[in-house]
Amino acid sequence: MAERKQIIVLDDNATFLRSVERVLQVHGFDVETFDTVDGFLGGARLGYATCLVLDIHLNGTSGIDLRRRLTLSGLSIPVIFMTGDDNEATRTAALEAGCVAYLRKPFPSSHLIGAIDQIGARNMATS
Repeated sequence: MAERKQIIVLDDNATFLRSVERVLQVHGFDVETFDTVDGFLGGARLGYATCLVLDIHLNGTSGIDLRRRLTLSGLSIPVIFMTGDDNEATRTAALEAGCVAYLRKPFPSSHLIGAIDQIGARNMATS
């Protein structure tokens, strides 16, 4: 089976979303981006994704709640959370929701790529 290199990114900040998309593309990933939860739920090709990169604080929705909803529906895709509003309660909730990485905005692109590489290494170890 070929290694999946599709990354899905959901962030309601269009400028930040484009920046993350460019970084991922430069590193050889195929990227699907969404700036709304509705767009994500209606269009994301989750079955092809290596992981999700989710903003925690979306307009009117919590990325953590979205992750829980996906998990309850049976989707077990790795999630990297990112936030510009870091606090202990948010970190704890993100970890309890099962994230593989928690990134505080702004973050060096190497942190995002490193987290995705860890996911790839885990996938290789379990295949």
